[in-house]
Amino acid sequence: MSLERPDEREEETAVEERSADEIGELLGDNVIGREEHINAPAYVIRPDAVQETLSTLKSEAGYDHLSCVTAQEYEDRYESIYHLKKYDDPTQEVSVVVPTDRENPVSESAEPVFRTADWHEREAYDLVGIEYDDHPDLRRILLPDTWQGHPLSRDYDQNRPQVVTLREHANPLQEDYKAGGQDSDTMLLNIGPHHPATHGVLHVETVLDGEQVANIDPDIGYLHRCEEQMCQNGTYRHQIMPYPDRWDYTANMPNEWAYARAAEALADIDVPEYAQVLRTMGSELSRMTGHFLALSTFALDVYGDFSAIFMYGMRDREKAQNILEDLTGQRMMYNYFRLGGVVWDLPEPREEFFEKTRDFLEDLPQALEEYHDLISANEILQMRTVDTGVLPPEVAKEYGATGPVARGSGVDYDLRRDDPYGYYDELDWDVVTEDGCDNYSRLLVRMREVEESAKIVGQCIDLLEEWPEDDRTIQSNVPRTLKPDDDTEVYRAVENAKGELGVYIRADGTDKPARFKIRSPCFSNLQTLPEMSTGEYVPDMIASLGSLDVVLGEVDR
Repeated sequence: MSLERPDEREEETAVEERSADEIGELLGDNVIGREEHINAPAYVIRPDAVQETLSTLKSEAGYDHLSCVTAQEYEDRYESIYHLKKYDDPTQEVSVVVPTDRENPVSESAEPVFRTADWHEREAYDLVGIEYDDHPDLRRILLPDTWQGHPLSRDYDQNRPQVVTLREHANPLQEDYKAGGQDSDTMLLNIGPHHPATHGVLHVETVLDGEQVANIDPDIGYLHRCEEQMCQNGTYRHQIMPYPDRWDYTANMPNEWAYARAAEALADIDVPEYAQVLRTMGSELSRMTGHFLALSTFALDVYGDFSAIFMYGMRDREKAQNILEDLTGQRMMYNYFRLGGVVWDLPEPREEFFEKTRDFLEDLPQALEEYHDLISANEILQMRTVDTGVLPPEVAKEYGATGPVARGSGVDYDLRRDDPYGYYDELDWDVVTEDGCDNYSRLLVRMREVEESAKIVGQCIDLLEEWPEDDRTIQSNVPRTLKPDDDTEVYRAVENAKGELGVYIRADGTDKPARFKIRSPCFSNLQTLPEMSTGEYVPDMIASLGSLDVVLGEVDR
């Protein structure tokens, strides 16, 4: 059952249609066609008008958030889609569609307008084969430089042998080294891709000038598992849902919601209110497990205290996971969501589940006090995190940063409130922001968000306990086989523990997506690392990386 009345949705749609016409007039002759995606009006533009179009939308229409770039190939063309939103109101969305010729797939780069387009366009080039003029560094990002072909292109030969050479990493400031002669202190330091230094298989090519960081190039792709292509080979109803748990495997359940939200919009599926409450409760417990792990590993990064602080965080993470295991039957890969609802109701006896969850929530205030005593009030940690890894709010927006990374820079942006879904808009909770813009602020945001998640879970428990037994509908009536209309397109997003996790789907009339694109918040957040680390010392860079709380399974997908 929808939380909106039908007349409200119709009125909202009418407003969007009027603004779409105004935006079309604003873009003028750059627009060569119009499309209607489920979530937003789409403007088809010339490949040589990308920068002018995006600049106009950014400066004159207020679309300051380049959320995602989707690249795909048709029989007669290649296509890039720039998904734009507003940080002040993410419900206002537009899509800019850029078709290019199959024989010459080249379009203008968006990087001069939105800094975050750097990595997004590199991924489009790497996997699909589209080239972008004026891009500052158009090279592969997930696959080795020596890779042959583009894996998501239609004519890609999967049986072609790949020869990957092991080459010495070149110092990107080598010319500076030569100019300085033997007196120069410039050197290359490889950090990672071993797990303890970089929270996963991430390789950070770090150039030092003396003891200070002069340049950083995060090298990703070591954990690329072709998640998008696997989803394109799965059916909507059952075969895709197990995959999202494996993207951000530290806080899994919101990932399932990202796919569910996109697919339910695509197939026009409603979700019962009771199931919405279950989804909201499970997702917030999962968010807490992610934040507990982030706090633990961050403290470990900053001053190497494994036995005390790390184990405190793991203690509380285990408590939340125990509750989720009771709810879902799994300890990490929950697979609890289903299109139209959830797989089953609360475990029986319900009273024991409620008591266990309330005991956990009642113990949390004391646990958080312990965290503040051990972590936030720790002088060593303050020296390492206050005024280090500074990320100004406008820079965060340029890189498309979201989640605690953006909110730690004072960017008041949270899709649970700003683009409501589930039961969030019926509950009492607050969006947490900090204005320090540094590593310490990002730590505080996560600690305070645990408190807000606890408030949400507590309200959900109260609702579920009082819900009439005859009205506990966990799934709507969904057809056994889903075949959305051909050429139907949608991009929907949710707020996971790391930020805005989005899914773009294009249907082709079959029971499998023609294109499935994942917008990873960690992917965009990780781009900010050079901005935060240049001019700092190596230990500060390690702290900055830890403050981003990236999960490479989601970065690489």
